[in-house]
Amino acid sequence: MPADGFPGLGHHVQLLMAVEAVLKDFLIMYRSTVRVLLFIVAIALSQANAVPQQAPSETTAAVSPEDVKLLLQRLQDLEAQVAALKTQVNRITENSVNPSAAVSAPPVPEPVTEQGMSMPGHVGETVSAPRLQLRGYGDVGWNTSDLKGSTNSFALGQFNLFITSRLTDKVSFLSETIVEADQRTNNFGIDLERLELIYAVNDHLNLQFGRFHTAIGYYNTAYHHSAFMQTALGRPFLFDFEDAGGILPVHSVGMSATGTVSSKLGLHYIAEIGNGRNPRTGVDPVQNVSDDNNGKAFNLGFFVRPNWLPGMQFGFSNYHDHVTPGGKANVTENILAAHVIYQNSRFEFLNEAALLRHSVAGSVVAADTPGFYSQISRRFGDYRPYFRYEYVNVPIKDPLYSDVGLLHGPKAGLRYDLNEFAAFKVEYGRTMRRGLGPVNSLGTQLAFEF
Repeated sequence: MPADGFPGLGHHVQLLMAVEAVLKDFLIMYRSTVRVLLFIVAIALSQANAVPQQAPSETTAAVSPEDVKLLLQRLQDLEAQVAALKTQVNRITENSVNPSAAVSAPPVPEPVTEQGMSMPGHVGETVSAPRLQLRGYGDVGWNTSDLKGSTNSFALGQFNLFITSRLTDKVSFLSETIVEADQRTNNFGIDLERLELIYAVNDHLNLQFGRFHTAIGYYNTAYHHSAFMQTALGRPFLFDFEDAGGILPVHSVGMSATGTVSSKLGLHYIAEIGNGRNPRTGVDPVQNVSDDNNGKAFNLGFFVRPNWLPGMQFGFSNYHDHVTPGGKANVTENILAAHVIYQNSRFEFLNEAALLRHSVAGSVVAADTPGFYSQISRRFGDYRPYFRYEYVNVPIKDPLYSDVGLLHGPKAGLRYDLNEFAAFKVEYGRTMRRGLGPVNSLGTQLAFEF
């Protein structure tokens, strides 16, 4: 059998032959050097015998019998190494003919490069080590409102550590860890908001495993936990996070698949399955470890990015789940969402609407919650004024979120980019509520990345 019939064998033979050639060159060099030195020593000794009163020359003083002995010993060592290499080459050649003899062959050291690390069982082969990249985001602000009992306060926002790592050409990893203070207790807590292992098979199939942002609408997957990436101070309250009073399951634990259906049309699909959410008070709504029931939440959506109009996107999604409130009847949850988006470097026009339907098991009771927002902005140099109007109307008979009620009103603000890593925002908002007076608010924010 030829040597290249064994993984890495031909490479080792070539390597040993190259080393042998180098050592032969060294032997030739050392032999030549020793001959010259012996010739110089002979001449020096003859001159010393002829003129004993003459002081020894610099050359004679630089070469001693000990030096000659060391050179001869080095020559013998190199000859022994060459002989050992010849024996090893012959043994590897024999192993190519008799594979059973390969067990007794001495191991070849596994190289470790700066970019990679050797893998056991793959002699001479290296694999690139994962390269972890860390980015950070944070914000600090000042807020005030005329809501009874509220105070004007400086506030720390979310401290966001965003980690990514490419494991192979097709596999990557990302996580988003948030440190933030609870508005009620002022105590800091740590939340692992996203943890995803992503396998990009091809343009038509990309798989994600772990905890991710549910692909309901557009905003939830376009803007994550970074205030710096958003134009406004915060998210529309239709897409508020669960622990901030949001009514949508914006996080999921499970797996999702995305990909292209038609490149010509710019048509893409999204399919997700996860644990769903827990609506119980005092419990994390995201079911990270175990599900309340054996039913799983499903989400299916499509969106189009037409090639003839860059920046344009429109699509819809349908989310379905069975929710198990503590001590109450099960609730079937369906969420229909649609969006029309247009964005470029200067102009932004975001429009989304959702219909949340809750049906109580064993009852004809069903509650429909409509919600939408529309946001428009335009950049003028480093300044970007914006305007948003938002609306959410949870009916009183809703079995899960009747306490939210009706919320609607405008927000207007200005974002100023201090540089490419920091932005300052100021925003005024007015929120109308069912059965209660309106609330006027004013906020500022310094958002940054690092």
